[in-house]
Amino acid sequence: MSKYGHRPINWFEAIVNKIGGEEAAEKFLRGELAIAEPTRSWREQDGIIYFTVISDGKTGPEWITYLEGKGFQLSKYAKSLLNSPDFKPTNGVIIEVGVLKGMLFNDSDRTTKNIRSDAEARKFIKPNAELACLIRDKFTDEDIEAMGLTWIITMHEPIVDSDGDLGLLGVDRRGGGRGLFASYDRPGYQWYRSSGFAFVLSQVSQ
Repeated sequence: MSKYGHRPINWFEAIVNKIGGEEAAEKFLRGELAIAEPTRSWREQDGIIYFTVISDGKTGPEWITYLEGKGFQLSKYAKSLLNSPDFKPTNGVIIEVGVLKGMLFNDSDRTTKNIRSDAEARKFIKPNAELACLIRDKFTDEDIEAMGLTWIITMHEPIVDSDGDLGLLGVDRRGGGRGLFASYDRPGYQWYRSSGFAFVLSQVSQ
């Protein structure tokens, strides 16, 4: 008996359908069709997500227009931070990013202060606030879900929002998804396990 004999018949049917039907399956068997694993623009190692982005000089207001034009949902406070004079974009900078997954920390230790201390010990760099926009533009909600995350918070120098609170920009796939939001920057704030925290490994101008 084949080692696949315990599989239900619809398992084989599902494979044929996934390939593209019977004709595609025949081409595959004749060596006329190749199947490749989907490529990702990020990688994970030891609980850290790595990827690269390139800044493009968009100002905060330009990011608002651009992201909303692509159907992204920007919160009131995210717009407040983007419209702040403290949002200072760069242009043509290649940014190597490391995202610390929340799973790296015990629930009681997953605070802003401890996360920043851990990043500093790893020689990670505090990012520019524009990194949140670059991440939102680069990755779909499905990409972020595949990373095992619900949020990616950019751990930049906090910016004062319209209520006078210190805020951080982050990417959000909850609810309707495709979100860019702002969260409080408080040393003792405890984050969820499904959060990711974005820092910079290195950056160089093109």
